[in-house]
This record gives sequence, structure tokens and C-alpha cells, in this order.
Amino acid sequence: MALTVAEVRNAKPGDKDYKLSDAGGLYLFVTTKGAKSWRYKYRQPGTKKEKRLTFGLFPDVSLAQARDERDAARALVRAGKDPAIEAEKAKQAAIAAAGATFKTIGDQWMDDEKPGWSTAHAKRVRFRLEKDLYPSIGRLPIADITGPMILRELRKIEKRGSIETAKRVRGYVLAIFRRAKSEHFIGADAVMAVSDIGDALKPTPAGSKQPALTKVADLLELQKAVDRSTSDVTTKLASRLVALTVVRVGVARSAPWEEFEGIDWDKPDAPAPDAIWRIPAGRMKLDVEDKGNEAFGQEVPLSTQAVAVLRALRVLTGKYPILFPGGKSWREPMSDAALSSLYKRMAGGAYKGRMVPHGWRSAFSTIMNERAAMLGSDGDRMVIDMMLAHVPKGMSASEWSYNRARYLQPRRALGQVWADIISEGLAEPAALLP
Repeated sequence: MALTVAEVRNAKPGDKDYKLSDAGGLYLFVTTKGAKSWRYKYRQPGTKKEKRLTFGLFPDVSLAQARDERDAARALVRAGKDPAIEAEKAKQAAIAAAGATFKTIGDQWMDDEKPGWSTAHAKRVRFRLEKDLYPSIGRLPIADITGPMILRELRKIEKRGSIETAKRVRGYVLAIFRRAKSEHFIGADAVMAVSDIGDALKPTPAGSKQPALTKVADLLELQKAVDRSTSDVTTKLASRLVALTVVRVGVARSAPWEEFEGIDWDKPDAPAPDAIWRIPAGRMKLDVEDKGNEAFGQEVPLSTQAVAVLRALRVLTGKYPILFPGGKSWREPMSDAALSSLYKRMAGGAYKGRMVPHGWRSAFSTIMNERAAMLGSDGDRMVIDMMLAHVPKGMSASEWSYNRARYLQPRRALGQVWADIISEGLAEPAALLP
């Protein structure tokens, strides 16, 4: 029986990889990690050996598109041709027709790597290539691009003060050149030329990575500066929520309301002792293979101050699906630069180079670990790491899930201590509302 769109969409990962057959040799292959790929099995006339052809991942390739691909492949088989060989010929012909430009190879590299990247990372890589490299060298044949040409473009990035960005872009170029070498468009010398560029780039300035304030008095003054700033209230509340929960900024700015539980929105004065933020694994900073395993999710117990922030925010954005919609569309979250830009410009630039939004995680770790040492509470150190969602390397999903459940109450208690420390003397979130 042929598959339906609903069956494809609702296919869940199991204990083992499995297939869902459609018709005519087409089937959906579902891995234990949740990846769904369209595959077509066929045999050449006069042979017994079964061969397979992959058409792409769902939902990038729809059911209808997969069937079209299957029909085209079946037509080739009937004509005595091998679909896999014909697909490779078409790919090579397309590359040759485009002149094997830097942009052509770069786009192919990104398309092939995309299934293993997070959505945010894929957007960052494409943005950097399209902004910093494609305008100047994108149309050039990759065989004509030299090391000095690449270095010239990276120097432009360095002149903006983006030292780390230049290093990352050089890594993207190296990966693209390696791809081009494997396609036999360039030789090993070209790859080596890009590899050697690393020694010519500027070193990362000491102390430039994720600057953070680590004194309570400084953190309180920073938050007062946020409250006094001319920024919109939503951004101010985003800063509060990041400070109180110490989640990563990307996780906070894209959070949907449906992830929050244990809060009665209709009763603003009702206690919420069990309030919790359940962040699915797919939205966390994890290895790609772990993002599909819900056991690697994170529950963030919410302090009374965090609940107050959410209730104030609910007045502003509760009608939207996400907490922090952007200025251009309520469907998209605020820019990942919204908070960092606020920190740079407020108080006459007093915090530029001293504190970034991600610095709240460093501040929490430093202050709470110092507190644990002073009190002799060595057990707090593990709880602190759990609150930062630091999954120990090699820890299984079952271990991580067990520890999260076991230490839920200690995490809630420590989170409330942190909230009390960094909220002393601050205005109530509701007072920030217009």
C-alpha cells in the first residue's frame, strides 16, 4: 500500500533503523536518530544484484518529489541505463557547465554538510560565505584562486576586528578546497596553500573570548543599566531571563511558549513552585547524533524571579508562539545580535568588551563555584555543571536523563539562590512594562 504524507510525517525513530515501503521500489528509510531519507531499490536488466539510489532527506524532499525521482529512475532502468551512474554524470556535467567556480563548489559543500549541521550553524556558514567571499571570488573558477587571494579577503574581515570570524571563514575555505580536490578540480598544492594561511592570520587577543563580569555588584549595576536603556522592553526582559536561567542566548531567543509548564497564566499572583522550562534536545548545543535523542533534553527549574519575568513578557508577546518575536516578523525570533548590541551600546559603551550575553554562564559558574568552595559544598559543583547543560563526554542518554531527574530539586534550590543574588534591589519585571 502506498504511503501517505501523514504516515511519512509521523514516522518516529525506533530501536532499529527501519523502512516504510511506498511503491515501485521507493521506500522511506528511518534511522534510530530520526533522520528520514528517500531511497529507491532497483536491478539492472539481466542482473540479480540489487542497487540503491538515495533521493534526499524528508522534508527537504517531499513524498511527491520522491515519487517523481523514482519514476525518472525507473525510466532509465527500462532504457538499460543505471540511474546512479546517470546521476553522477549529471552532477559532473552541471559542475563543468558552471565552470567549477568557488561558489558552485561552496554551495555543493554546504548542501552535503547541511544534514549534519544545526539550522543555526548552517545559516551562519552561508551568511559568512555570501557576505565575505562570494561577492569577490564566488564567480572565479576555483582552480584560479590562489592563497594570497584568500588571505586578502580574510584580512578584510580582520580589519573589522573580527579575528575569530576570519579564522572560521578560513576553515570553511579549506573544507571547500578539499572538496574541490576530491572532485579533481584542483591539486594538493592548492589545498596546502589555504592550509598555510592559518599561520598568517592574527592571533586571538588575550581575554577576548566571551568577556564576562564575575562580581555580583558589577552584575547588578549592569542589569540596572539594561533597565535604564532606551532598548525595547522585550529585549530588556530577554536579558533578565538569560541572566536568571543561564541558558544559551540562542536557546532563549527562539523559545516557544509551549516549552514552559507549571505556570497559571490566568492567575498572575498564583505561586508556581513547580514551574519548569523543558528544552528539547533538538534545540540544545549537542553533537548532531544526540540532537535527535529526546533523553538529552534539558529541564530548567524556574525561580520565582524567572516566573515574574515570563508573566511580564506574557503581557507583551503571549499572543505569539514564541517569547521574543523579531521586529520584522512575529514568526521569527529576535536577532541573535539584539542582546549583544544592547550590551555594547548602553551606558555610553561602558560594558563593551567587558560583558556579553553569553557571559552570564561564566558569571554563574564562577560565582556559584566560589560560593560552593566557601561553604564546603563540593556536591554543588556537579549541580552547577548540570544547570549549564554540560553533558560529560561519553555520558549516555539514560545516564543524563537519570541525573537530571535525580538532581531536579537541588538544581531548583541552587537556581533560586542564584536568582536571589543577582536580583537584589532590581525593579520588578512588571515595572518595566509600558
